[in-house]
Amino acid sequence: MTLRSIAIGEQCRVGSISLRHDTAKRLEMLGLTDGTLLTLLNKKKNGAVIVKVRGTRFAFGREIADGIEVTHG
Repeated sequence: MTLRSIAIGEQCRVGSISLRHDTAKRLEMLGLTDGTLLTLLNKKKNGAVIVKVRGTRFAFGREIADGIEVTHG
């Protein structure tokens, strides 16, 4: 399942990231790697999501959120 498919407030772990190489590397540099625990804080109507990762909030657009596969926490 993708990051956009989980419910608000739910915790999950990053399973894999299927994005362009440069985007995936940037997320890795920000600490979003396979197995990272995150919490979905909010979903926007346009498909964007806000997540909490290691105490930091990140906002991802629809394309990036759809490229992040997650598993339940």
